[in-house]
Amino acid sequence: MNEDDAVVRYDRRGPVATITMNRPEYRNAQNSAMTYALDAAFAKAVDDDEAAVIVLAGAGEHFSAGHDIGTPGRDVDTSFDRAAVLWWDHVGKRGGDQRFAREAEVYLGMCRRWREIPKPVIARVQGACIAGGLMLAWVCDLIVAAEDAFFADPVVRMGIPGVEYFAHPWVLGPRAAKEVLFTGERFSAAQAREWGMVNRVVPRDRLDAEVAGIADRIAGMPPFGLALAKKAVNQAEDLMGMRAGMDSAFGLHHLAHAHNAEVSGGDSLGGQDARSMARSADGKG
Repeated sequence: MNEDDAVVRYDRRGPVATITMNRPEYRNAQNSAMTYALDAAFAKAVDDDEAAVIVLAGAGEHFSAGHDIGTPGRDVDTSFDRAAVLWWDHVGKRGGDQRFAREAEVYLGMCRRWREIPKPVIARVQGACIAGGLMLAWVCDLIVAAEDAFFADPVVRMGIPGVEYFAHPWVLGPRAAKEVLFTGERFSAAQAREWGMVNRVVPRDRLDAEVAGIADRIAGMPPFGLALAKKAVNQAEDLMGMRAGMDSAFGLHHLAHAHNAEVSGGDSLGGQDARSMARSADGKG
């Protein structure tokens, strides 16, 4: 496969490795193929002694519209070599067994795995960063956003209490987290920065230069010191209840899936699809 056609592109220039989600025609919706390609790219960057800093980006107009729940490349029934959790394959399982096995691996498990990458990771965000897109940005250490970036977690519209990597109270604060979840409305890069979720907001045409400048400055620091500083902050978050809170929220998430399936003849998404969720995040109902 040509590198330009890969669902994830990897490029290193000097000490900065850039990992780019590459499904721009679907606003970089994340199917499992992309998830495992991201994992392979992150592993490549971790193993590359010349890569000091990692940048996570999205090709095209948008960072990521979230999990793939409706493109022709949706691969929910495909088996992959599991890497995040020690659990059985979801393919061939039924009901809650199937949903829990898959989401524990490709959603919560992968995000937790990537949060522990020992090198600094910067999210370069433009356009839509919705639901599962938030999860990817939130596992990064810094978020630099273009002025046109917008964010939303409209998953409560499904009757589900937010995305699987439930970091909302820690990255937004409790009041903002409730506003984001209760309304499902998009919020701007400027609002995200005011809430403390985003580090910097710049015009779209300055986004690459801003990310490169920060990455170069970080790359000049001792790598082991960076790894330990990152671990110290992550441990502090977990001591504030982040990991335990996520476990609790993940259980509620799957209660909601099971409830939806029970009352609607098997539809665990509460009657929502990719189109209706996109309309919700775009503020169109």
